[in-house]
Amino acid sequence: MSTASPFSPAHSPDGLTGRGIGVAVLDTGCFPHEDLKPRIAAFFDMVRRRRVPYDDNGHGTHVCGIIGGNGKESAGRFCGIAPGCHLVPVKVLDKRGGGYVSDVLAGLHTIIQQRERYNIRIINVSVGSFSGRSMNENSALVRGVEEAWDSGFTVVVAAGNMGPKSGTITTPGISRKVITVGCSDDHQEVNVMGNRMSDYSGRGPTRACICKPDIVAPGAAIKSCSPGGGYAVKSGTSMATPYVSGAIALLLEQHPEMSNRDVKLFLRERAVDLGLPRNQQGWGLLDIPSLLR
Repeated sequence: MSTASPFSPAHSPDGLTGRGIGVAVLDTGCFPHEDLKPRIAAFFDMVRRRRVPYDDNGHGTHVCGIIGGNGKESAGRFCGIAPGCHLVPVKVLDKRGGGYVSDVLAGLHTIIQQRERYNIRIINVSVGSFSGRSMNENSALVRGVEEAWDSGFTVVVAAGNMGPKSGTITTPGISRKVITVGCSDDHQEVNVMGNRMSDYSGRGPTRACICKPDIVAPGAAIKSCSPGGGYAVKSGTSMATPYVSGAIALLLEQHPEMSNRDVKLFLRERAVDLGLPRNQQGWGLLDIPSLLR
C-alpha cells in the first residue's frame, strides 16, 4: 500500500495471499472497512470491552490495511501485502493512541488463548514505550512479547520513531527474541505523529548491546485504510512493521510448517543489504520476491 513502491500480491509465486493465516494486531482497534470486513475473524477490546469492531483513532485500521487490505474500495489500486489473510484486531490503545501496559499484556494473553481457534500465527505490535523504566529486558512489555514468542507466535514489533541517535529502539522492540522492524526510507521528510520528521527510525544497540532493528521495510507516506472508509497516508515504523507481518503471512501460507525461528532465519538470509550501519538497517531491506522464491 505504499504510495511509493507497493508490492502486488499478483507477483507472488503461486498467487500467495496469506490465505488461512491469522494475524493478530495489537493497536487502536479496527474499523470494518470494505477492504477488511469479511476477514476480521474476531475482535477483542481491552480498553472499552466492546464486541463490535471499531477504531476511534485510525492507527489500527491503517496497520490492518497494510497487512491485509484487499483493495475492494479502490478497485484493487490500494491493496495490502497479504489480502487473503484473516485479521484478529485487539484494541489495547485508546482514542489518543495511549494506553496501559496491563491492557497490552491482557491483549497478548487473549491472543495466546485464541491461537488455535483462529490459527493465529503472527502478532503485529506497532506499539512502543520509551520511558526509562521500560527500557530493559526485564520489563513487563518485553516479558509479555517473549512469552508469546516462546508460545510459538511470530511476533513483529516496531522499532519506534525516536531516531536518529543510537539506543533509540522502543520497548518491546528491544527484545532479542522478537522481529524488530525499522523504516528503510526514513530519509524522506514526512509527517510522523503530527510532526515533520526525517531520520526518525529507531536505532540500536539496546542497553543490553543487542543489535537492533532486525530488518527494515518501507514506512514513509504509506496509503492504507481509514476509519469511515477511504484511505489515508501515514508514516513511521508502525507502517513498516505490518509490511513485514504481511510478508510473513505469505511465507507461512507457502511453508505452514515453519516455526517462528525458521521465519526469522529466512528474513535474515534473504534481506537486501543497503550498505547502512547494522544498528540502522539490521539484516537489510525486506525483499518479498526473494523471501518467497
